[in-house]
Amino acid sequence: MTPLEPEIRARIAAHGPLSVAKYMELCLSHPQHGYYMTRDPFGARGDFITAPEVSQMFGELIGLWAAALWKTFPATAGPTLNLIELGPGRGTLMADALRATKIVPDFHDAIRVHLVEMSPTLRQRQLNTLSSCGVGVQWQYDIMDMPWGTNIIIANEFFDAMPVHQAVKVEGGWQERRVGLDGRRLVFVQDAETMWRRDDVLPAGMRNAPSGAVFEWRQDWWIRYIARRAANGAVLVIDYGHAESGIGDTLQAVSRHGFVDPLAAPGEADLTAHVDFQALREAAASERVRVHGPLTQGEFLRRLGIVARADKLKARATPAQAKDIDAALARLTGAGPTGMGELFKVMAFAHAALGELPGFET
Repeated sequence: MTPLEPEIRARIAAHGPLSVAKYMELCLSHPQHGYYMTRDPFGARGDFITAPEVSQMFGELIGLWAAALWKTFPATAGPTLNLIELGPGRGTLMADALRATKIVPDFHDAIRVHLVEMSPTLRQRQLNTLSSCGVGVQWQYDIMDMPWGTNIIIANEFFDAMPVHQAVKVEGGWQERRVGLDGRRLVFVQDAETMWRRDDVLPAGMRNAPSGAVFEWRQDWWIRYIARRAANGAVLVIDYGHAESGIGDTLQAVSRHGFVDPLAAPGEADLTAHVDFQALREAAASERVRVHGPLTQGEFLRRLGIVARADKLKARATPAQAKDIDAALARLTGAGPTGMGELFKVMAFAHAALGELPGFET
């Protein structure tokens, strides 16, 4: 039994089965035993690898994207730009972004870097990574603490870890899926007391879903809040998921680069679910920002010039290093089970006066 499991069992015994969202929240962010609170999960020795850890090219291009966007801001935006990253991992993306943007006149003088990170372990890792970046860095615990003002917010693989609710289609409607107990095991159960018979509360594509289908949704207050914080700037979202709402159970647990049972070891594996970019778009649009995309990650990075950047790096590389650069390029932009280029999507929300954003030009 993991350190977190007795508390989960006690909560179920006292109050009944937990929603999938509450279970996910406890597993990832419990103050003492949450997955992200107790470890550095990134890299070959961890549980998974994110795009910034695949290659420096990713963070470099995101940094230059932010600098190019900043140049288009009107004078009324003010002299200071808050460059904010949500869930910054080891700080690798921000470190690469800041290194690449040293060539942009006045950009470093204008920015204040803010990292939204709840994990003390990862905060220390980020501090070590960015200690010599030459730019002031501040940390916030959650999105409610982000500064107001002119903001560019970067969210790479952030929303997939936000808690997700699930409902299961049954005869007569939908029931919420929960986490309960079956003897000594944690199991998924369906809440017979929650039954939605009105299909009009669900996206149109769900109305004819077959029995047993799973529909997932996240609370939209957080994306609306983030969109409001970028009302004078922009938000860049990069994550894996689907462009349109649909049915399907995408909840997954990853440990040591492999998939495991989400209920087997609470607090010891990463829990994520695909991002519904249609729901994301609709929530952001309700805050009167302009929505750009989604594009596939591969298309977005190619538009930003990743192929030319790879060629430049290879020109100064050894044959072995050039091979690694080619492999990283394929991983970031390619399709298929080993590529991130098709599964991952890129979307931006921005002040309507900014027009088309870099990489999203029609």
